[in-house]
Amino acid sequence: MEVIDTTSYADSVTATLVEELCLRFENEVVAVQSYCDGIPVLWLKRDGLKIVMLYLRQSASIRFQMLFDITAIDERVRVSRQGQPESDFTVTYHLMSFTHNCDIRLKVALLDADLVMPTISNLWPNANWYERECWDMFGITFAGHPNLTRIMLPPTWKGHPLRKDHPARATEMELYSLSAERQIVEQEALRFNPEEWGMRRDSKNSEFMFLNLGPNHPSVHGVFRIALQLDGEILVDAVPDIGYHHRGAEKMGERQTWHTFIPYTDRIDYLGGVMNNLPYVMAVEKMAGIVVPERVKVIRVMLCEMFRIASHLLFYGTFAQDVGQLSPVFYMFVDRERVFNIIESICGARMHPGWFRIGGVAQDLPNGWDKAIRELLDFMPARLRDYDSMVMNNGILKRRTQGVGAYGVKEAMDWGITGAGLRACGMEYDFRKQRPYSGYENFEFEVPIAVNGDCYDRCAVRVEEIRQSLRIIRQCVDNMPSGPYKSAHPLTTPPLKEKSKLDIETLINHFLSVSWGPVIPPNEVTMTIEATKGLNSYYLVSDGGTGSYRTRIRTPSFAHLQMIPQISRGFMVADLIAIIASIDFVMADVDR
Repeated sequence: MEVIDTTSYADSVTATLVEELCLRFENEVVAVQSYCDGIPVLWLKRDGLKIVMLYLRQSASIRFQMLFDITAIDERVRVSRQGQPESDFTVTYHLMSFTHNCDIRLKVALLDADLVMPTISNLWPNANWYERECWDMFGITFAGHPNLTRIMLPPTWKGHPLRKDHPARATEMELYSLSAERQIVEQEALRFNPEEWGMRRDSKNSEFMFLNLGPNHPSVHGVFRIALQLDGEILVDAVPDIGYHHRGAEKMGERQTWHTFIPYTDRIDYLGGVMNNLPYVMAVEKMAGIVVPERVKVIRVMLCEMFRIASHLLFYGTFAQDVGQLSPVFYMFVDRERVFNIIESICGARMHPGWFRIGGVAQDLPNGWDKAIRELLDFMPARLRDYDSMVMNNGILKRRTQGVGAYGVKEAMDWGITGAGLRACGMEYDFRKQRPYSGYENFEFEVPIAVNGDCYDRCAVRVEEIRQSLRIIRQCVDNMPSGPYKSAHPLTTPPLKEKSKLDIETLINHFLSVSWGPVIPPNEVTMTIEATKGLNSYYLVSDGGTGSYRTRIRTPSFAHLQMIPQISRGFMVADLIAIIASIDFVMADVDR
């Protein structure tokens, strides 16, 4: 077993855990690594994975309550693989401890001829979808999985797209055609069979009715289908079916250069705007060793909180609308337009400005940038009080949402719930506070929590988050530091345009940095932020090239939708609509 100097980890507590695991599981730990993000990486033998996982969850000195992510890497054409065992594919598990506020990555090396892993869905229920995704994208089988089927792609799809030998562009594939015979095959593959979804057709007392909610029903907020098993109007089961919005975002991240992938990130949580840029550019900056100026940090925080308000206003209005209150959404969209007008005046675009850059932002703040923001800050508090009277204090809305779709902290941990959904059941955890990034440690704000974990509380937490975002933005406006809007580091992309006018060599360097992208040293990094809907992270692997070798996008909505059956059974169809609305998701964030 190769062991590295544990002083490279984030803190001594994490280093002690690594030593503890190496001693206790000497026969299971194959190698230990560390990368620039400070998260310890332990390579395990496949047969030892579950016992180490169980130990980390129940008995270790640091206990990990949440399975944050599972993904895989096709290693077959990777060049820089120092310190890791021989492998064709690697399965990576990311665990998170809330009690000790730290992470660990566990890896298992697999050969192409033996792509089989044991399922851990009996340890963490949210592993179900992550394992299905690994099989769908990489062809890795998880023995013992209850339903190892396609999750993102159609059931008739051939191949596994995140393998390196799978085409990355449509121009590399044959022209699409659909013969009459093939259309029949495709239609037949979509035929609903309850048994394939784990459903029975009847009980001792009645026959069940099966109903499709979606994939184009307005209350599912996107191209999303839920197969309902009904006993009268009572939900026996509600099984989500995703993938209709899948666009291969992670494959694009491995096809584009570091710089040119930034606009694609806007389209993940498409209501989060530049907030999607932030974990990606911070991950690249971490690998490149770029330290951004203080002015950049504050500008980024200000724009992120603007988009948090815009996203929460849309949620607030549509949440009320979905339970039958039609007027609030019109008022809230007017306020959302005010926010977008400010964003457009700064970034030049509204919903998808793609404005953050590696090492900074696209340009400095325009003259008079603060006037409209101050007007918004003065206007919104009274507006929010009106909304409290209109929505949160409405008796009908309370009766429709209180006690509906509730869960506790342990259930939230089991299913990977983060963000407002976690805070609504009493867990005071916000990445901006617990693991500050981009200068959030310099801002005063509160973390709203509730106690019941139901639909009403999930809404109430987000409403208070709007007020806290306004508080943060005011501090940005009042304390905006002077200085450059971009780092002078040589890997900042694109380089400062002013320098390109000095000589031809600098102009050539500017052109190459934009067209080919900077060369990022070999490394791995996970960067996580408190996004609009929960924890959003980018796990990037650099092989020392001008683009990412592996781009993994962990989104909160993917985990949140998996819990729908758990919190819907026994309710009525109308209650399910309130539950779906309270989750606050967009399908691009789920399907990527």
